[in-house]
Amino acid sequence: MSQPPGFVDTDHPSYVCKLNKAIYGLKQAPRAWYQELKNFLLQFGFHNSYADTSLFIFHADGYTMYLLVYVDDLILTGDHETKVNHFIAILAQRFSIKELGLLTYFLGVEVIPNQHGLLLSQRRYITDLLLQTKMQDAKAVLTPLPISPTLTLTSGSLLSDPTEYRKVVGSLQYLLITRPDIAFAVNKLSQYMHCPTTDHWSFVKRLLRYLVGTVDDGLQLYKDSTLSLHAFSDTSLSLQAFSDADWAGDKDTFCSTSAYVIYLGQNPIS
Repeated sequence: MSQPPGFVDTDHPSYVCKLNKAIYGLKQAPRAWYQELKNFLLQFGFHNSYADTSLFIFHADGYTMYLLVYVDDLILTGDHETKVNHFIAILAQRFSIKELGLLTYFLGVEVIPNQHGLLLSQRRYITDLLLQTKMQDAKAVLTPLPISPTLTLTSGSLLSDPTEYRKVVGSLQYLLITRPDIAFAVNKLSQYMHCPTTDHWSFVKRLLRYLVGTVDDGLQLYKDSTLSLHAFSDTSLSLQAFSDADWAGDKDTFCSTSAYVIYLGQNPIS
């Protein structure tokens, strides 16, 4: 790296520093850290997932471990507690780590154990968003968007400052991790980011009112996926896909919006 200001060698101002360790905050730091961690995991016996490069899988001697990486945050799970603890001890010898115990919160998603399995919730994220927009005491509604009037590109008058609209809709997009029920509404509102109007903003506030009444909703993952619940007729651990479209629902372009959800057993996976 270039010599930092205030520490330039006057005899050799064009020299550069050779790093013995990646400096946190450099553009190269996340890549250098990931490569170091990846090499360590591969040497231990993990293999990198083809579907997700941040997922590492260990399968040997009759037991399995999964390690998920997000920069310097790691989630580790496995089917043998002693082996998992043994690997954590080995990891701590190589890297400076802080073990936080059972998974409760990760990247804005709360992990809540219950009798059925795990509930993935963004309750805290929703609460913060409602406080920021001063909508926490708004009257709740039962649906994300009304059936009528139909929202179009020219509905209403242009907002004098579109910053808040773009900020809130951008925040709503991160909610789709655990709230597929608002996916269509957020997708619709995202189409007007370039020229939001007063009508578009009123629909955003309508969606926030829906969140007021559904703040505790989330994505339930069942520990026993072979049990048949809800409308599932097949009790086996099989893939089931559902899709739908609104058939020319966009009144500006007459394009259709389609969506799908895929279940493995009774757990939504995509």
